[in-house]
Amino acid sequence: MPKAIRVHEYGGPEVMRYEEVEVAAPGPGQIRVRQTAIGVNFIDIYFRSGLYKAPQLPFTPGNEGAGEVVAVGEGVTGLAKGDRVAYGSASGTYAEEVVIEARMVVKIPEGVDDATAAAMMLKGLTAQYLLRKTYRVQAGDTILFHAAAGGVGLIATQWAKHLGATVIGTVGSQDKAELARQNGCDHVILYRDEDFAARVKEITGGKGCAVVYDGVGKATYPASLDCLRPFGMFVSFGNASGVIEDFNLALLGQKGSLYATRPTLFTHVAERASLEAMAEDLFGVVKSGAVKIPVHSRAKLAEAAQVHRDLAGRQTTGATVMLP
Repeated sequence: MPKAIRVHEYGGPEVMRYEEVEVAAPGPGQIRVRQTAIGVNFIDIYFRSGLYKAPQLPFTPGNEGAGEVVAVGEGVTGLAKGDRVAYGSASGTYAEEVVIEARMVVKIPEGVDDATAAAMMLKGLTAQYLLRKTYRVQAGDTILFHAAAGGVGLIATQWAKHLGATVIGTVGSQDKAELARQNGCDHVILYRDEDFAARVKEITGGKGCAVVYDGVGKATYPASLDCLRPFGMFVSFGNASGVIEDFNLALLGQKGSLYATRPTLFTHVAERASLEAMAEDLFGVVKSGAVKIPVHSRAKLAEAAQVHRDLAGRQTTGATVMLP
């Protein structure tokens, strides 16, 4: 019987149990996938801890992965047994086998291996909607990306540089600063040691940035707003340091008629055509070599608890992939 990580009650990493599970046959519109690689993301911690609620307990965490189709449900077209597929907004992917809605998956193109595909879907599609849809980065823009050495950060900063932007990144350590420089950052700020808003003003000659991409949350708000030019956009897409509790709308006016938005990947990929276009854009920049997907850590699925400890302790850089 296949195994999966199961969470029976919300809590710390220790609540994740590695257990045998029944995997159903795929229903209409679904496929069953034998996974070869599983992506790990901060959102998995939010669900495990109960910050975000799962539809029911117990549940299997995980949204991202790659593998081989082993069965196809009724009415599924364009996918067959043996196809290599990847997905970034499935559910229950911390498992050896998983049943997924066929509309949520894309075929992995030739030249992209499974671990890379599993590491790039959620993070890469997030980078895609941030840079190409939320605020469309143009050549000549100056942007600020927090946690530039993280999973989304390393993809987004390479991509933004490829688009012709001047990229400022914040990181938490010297090692991460070096990594950020190697992956598209023109300027790197150690946000634990420096006043990042003051440094951004200095770097931009007082002008500020067109956009701030903030997946950190509590620790970087409201200072992120001080990094923006008039009419600039504050994009809050995660809360690695904790949730922003009291968002003060009036500050947007005081700090220069700013825009603020809180997008999610799930809304962007809800329509099949949108998912396909975003994935095509992502695979395109990866296959061209403009964006390299950094898989810096591999672990066994059974070691999920330790993987979560490392991620929550902000000890990781780039992407972590678990192998069933």
